[in-house]
Amino acid sequence: MEQDLSQYTNEELLIKYKHTKDITIKHELVMRYMNMVRSISIQMRDVYLSFAQVEDIVNEGVLTIMNGIEKFDPDLNVKFETYISKRIRGMIIDMARKQDWIPRSVRKNAKEMDNAVTELCNRLGRFPTPQETADHMNISLEKYQETLGKSNVYSVLSLDMVLEAGSDNKKMVQLPSINEDDQPEDHYLQEEFKEVLVSAINNLKENEQKVISLYYMDELNMKEIAHVMSVSEPRISQIHSNAIQKLRLHLTNFIDGK
Repeated sequence: MEQDLSQYTNEELLIKYKHTKDITIKHELVMRYMNMVRSISIQMRDVYLSFAQVEDIVNEGVLTIMNGIEKFDPDLNVKFETYISKRIRGMIIDMARKQDWIPRSVRKNAKEMDNAVTELCNRLGRFPTPQETADHMNISLEKYQETLGKSNVYSVLSLDMVLEAGSDNKKMVQLPSINEDDQPEDHYLQEEFKEVLVSAINNLKENEQKVISLYYMDELNMKEIAHVMSVSEPRISQIHSNAIQKLRLHLTNFIDGK
């Protein structure tokens, strides 16, 4: 007799599957999270469009969900939505890294911009304006914004790697415990890193904070954010690029102990 699974919440189905391993329940869970896969795939399409289509990412996302259902532990007090969203994003970024598709010129320009911003930060005691950075690099503001836009995806991937470095800080002393939350040094460093990240976000301009929130928390794409904020999509891309650059430099300095 076919089960009526509609009466169960997602959380209840996850627990039920852990106990029964009923494939029907697993398929139901996958279907329920399909919209999340598609939403994240569309939001992050700038990361992979040069080497994959949305449907390719959705298919990979389905496999990620199926694998996540097997590995997820409901007793860890973490929402499955949060857990699987992170895994899907990680899957997309891993695909981009393996492709090594970012042109050397983009990497070179991004590094030059970072060096210019860092030098000006040290000299001015604050984050420089785009015009100040452009003047320092002896290029026009338009050229600077164009270069920043092209390095936008590179900056996002770099920020992701910085976040991973922060959460997996190698300087910590490992204590004999299989539970990371039981390791005082680990817990302290994770909390410190969270505080630094929150501080970095709070130091962004108001419009930059809003774009970061809409993009990463509400998972809107650039076009949707432009509609919400009533500005052009290219302008949203500029704001996002500036915010990501600031966050990445701030977090990199923290990890490097500067």
